[in-house]
Amino acid sequence: MKKLAALAYELREDVVNMVVEGKGGHIGGDMSVMDILVSLYFKEMNISPENQESADRDRFIMSKGHSVEAYYAVLARKGFFPKEEVMRKFSRFGSPYIGHPNNKLPGIEMNSGSLGHGLPVSVGMALAGKMDHRNYRVYTVMGDGELAEGSVWEGAMAASQYKLDNLCAVVDRNRLQISGSTEDVMGQDSQEERWASFGWNVLSVDGNCMEELCGAWAAARACKGRPTVVIANTVKGCGSAVMENKAPWHHKVPGEEEYAQIMKDLKERREALYHE
Repeated sequence: MKKLAALAYELREDVVNMVVEGKGGHIGGDMSVMDILVSLYFKEMNISPENQESADRDRFIMSKGHSVEAYYAVLARKGFFPKEEVMRKFSRFGSPYIGHPNNKLPGIEMNSGSLGHGLPVSVGMALAGKMDHRNYRVYTVMGDGELAEGSVWEGAMAASQYKLDNLCAVVDRNRLQISGSTEDVMGQDSQEERWASFGWNVLSVDGNCMEELCGAWAAARACKGRPTVVIANTVKGCGSAVMENKAPWHHKVPGEEEYAQIMKDLKERREALYHE
């Protein structure tokens, strides 16, 4: 697990460089979601450049598509496309590496970022898997601010109705969105109670802890007869005190001094893993 956690910090460094090179990016959410993506792509999901055309591959939808920099960093490390190319072309005119997921790129199932679409589409993918007698699983990651979209709850109802136990939704519960606290913008009370009332199997974990995340994926696989949602309690801007729990870092490019401090903090936290 330490190797996965260290990889997540290393890829956060890639994200910071990507945002600086591209002169823009949703850096706060990139940092909160990174452990979720790393644990899924490097521990849990059956998906790789070698089987990306297979009908039996697992499916992943990045519903909170504005955190695309973290997604690109993970896909590049997984081997779907070269990291150097992403760094050179991210957010440039005419580049396929745009500011939201683009399914013209290998490894990306759908264009996303129009919030509220990821779960309904994932429901369709999971239902198709059941109808076709396939064993693949479907995963989608949503932001907690995204849950104000009504289509999320239509998808939640349908997933429960059709007993889609091959579907696992993840809520990146960092409690901040572009305009401030999610509780101030659209209060959500208990995520656990809300999802349970829709008939879902609900798991609540520390979303920046590899052990807890990997345990949640195993529990989700073991649950039969209903879909699972993992409420991943995360820290927006996770990795450096410069960014952590600060709403202005939803979308921001670090200045020179901020960049140096953030990179220093990320390196120190990565190295500290091996001294625990």
